[in-house]
Amino acid sequence: MKLLIRILGVLLLACAIFGLAGVIATWAPDKSVQSLSPRWANPPSRFIEVEGMQVHLRDEGPRNDPEPIVLLHGTSASLHTWDGWAESLAEQRRVIRFDLPAFGLTGPHPKNDYSIGAYVHFVNAVLDQLGVTSCVLVGNSLGGQIAWGTALAHPQKVSRLVLVDAAGYPLQSTSVPIGFRIARTPGLRLLMEYVLPRGAVDSSLRNVYGDPSKVTPALVDRYYDLTLRAGNRQALAYRLDQLTSGEEAHIKDLKTPTLILWGAKDHLIPLENAHQFAADIQGAQLAIFDDLGHVPQEEDPQKTVKALKTFLRLH
Repeated sequence: MKLLIRILGVLLLACAIFGLAGVIATWAPDKSVQSLSPRWANPPSRFIEVEGMQVHLRDEGPRNDPEPIVLLHGTSASLHTWDGWAESLAEQRRVIRFDLPAFGLTGPHPKNDYSIGAYVHFVNAVLDQLGVTSCVLVGNSLGGQIAWGTALAHPQKVSRLVLVDAAGYPLQSTSVPIGFRIARTPGLRLLMEYVLPRGAVDSSLRNVYGDPSKVTPALVDRYYDLTLRAGNRQALAYRLDQLTSGEEAHIKDLKTPTLILWGAKDHLIPLENAHQFAADIQGAQLAIFDDLGHVPQEEDPQKTVKALKTFLRLH
């Protein structure tokens, strides 16, 4: 009996040591905006004050464009997810993109309000500050839900709407990135505020790409660094607690000309949702990319931006 107790004691000690070693190996303290900016806020980035936040923003292309293209990213992403699109579009159109509250270099909302209503209010405030009275509003995932919410709340400001693997209907995910699962789990979400295994970020990205081999170390660097922005990990947990908007019944009320782009290999928001949007929004156009996943604009910007240019009659 004593031998068994000793063996159990040794095993528990070994587990504790290995656990402590794991925590030490993945210890990841917050990073300040100042330390992250040289790499992730290089020109043409700038910061503007909106509702008490220093909002990381890029505003490119001709300033005389009467209807700028405004790009909204999804959960745990940043304005960089649109790099390929911005490069292609800014030759002809004004392109505006910014880090939403809780993400990128903008960081947490002062009141931790991550409801869709708060995001819609925030987007409208940014557009007002930039003097944008009408725009083509594009959103991916969470950004898509904010985009159609903005089109409903401020229809005069949205001339055209583009939904890219957009959120909005009840989720029927077939696979959820490990980072989201951790952020939703009590205990683990608290631990996540202090540790961040790089492998978890890598795995989460591979989960949302149609072709996981396209996930490069440089891409993982970007997501990893910006997750460590002070306050973002706590904000993600708050955001995932506020997923429900209850506004999906109003999607049928949209009158804005709409383009729906979708990656057929999206396991987070399956293709069925694309068809639901197309059925609910009168006159909506739908383009499906068979080999792409949840962030098609990032995974293959050249292919996906062509569909947008066709919709906007750009050449």
